[in-house]
Amino acid sequence: MRRAPAVAGQFYPLDAEALREEVQGLLQPGRERLKAIGAMAPHAGYMYSGRTAGLLYSSIEIPPTVLLLGPNHTGLGPRASIMSQGQWEVPTGTAEIDQELAQALLREAPLLEQDTAAHLYEHSLEVQLPFLLELNPRVRIVPVVLMEATLEELQALGEAIARAIRASGREALVIASSDMSHYVPHEVAQRKDHLALQRLLALEPQGLYQVVKAERISMCGYLPATAMLWAARALGAREARLLAYSTSAEASGDYSQVVGYAAVVLLR
Repeated sequence: MRRAPAVAGQFYPLDAEALREEVQGLLQPGRERLKAIGAMAPHAGYMYSGRTAGLLYSSIEIPPTVLLLGPNHTGLGPRASIMSQGQWEVPTGTAEIDQELAQALLREAPLLEQDTAAHLYEHSLEVQLPFLLELNPRVRIVPVVLMEATLEELQALGEAIARAIRASGREALVIASSDMSHYVPHEVAQRKDHLALQRLLALEPQGLYQVVKAERISMCGYLPATAMLWAARALGAREARLLAYSTSAEASGDYSQVVGYAAVVLLR
């Protein structure tokens, strides 16, 4: 199956050349590229979160396979969905699904169901692809979106991801797609988001999950981020770095209702 772009012309340019120019303008050549195990990237329109995403992608190597974990914004499909075969298209290229790794993960993780409906219109993973393809045109992906999961299920999923990657012998990167607080005053977003980021930077998946719940932080991808943390820890992550934090106010000038964005990288 070929999954067509769903948000081209909305979150990023529809025209291939315009998109390539925008992505190249958001990347920062010359930065040291880190060999990351995991990462967290934002997924808003490029005019809002593109610079934060660009800094992340300028700072990491893109291996042959990237496992993408995102939130399910559409409500379509089961509560935890993996698309295990096919291709994802964006105007600047096509990313093949790493079918072997996807099938291995499907076997390892009972939470996941093979599904395409949850992926067809979901933007959280799609907006990562122009960056990934710009840096590695041959990159393969494993797309997973999460709607509901308990902490125990997220731990099991993260550990299943680690087992599947290790067993495959592949060099792979796990990226969680998440924005931070949504539509709150700038000061509130900064305060609440940094509570969540403290737990993420401490490599504490349980702490991240619990603080989001306790503080009612409207971080849309806390489930993917929690699973990514479990996976990265199982794969040997010992350090997390916050590369950038921003809010939509920097683009819109509206500080009364903002969305927060963070770029985080996890390293051995």
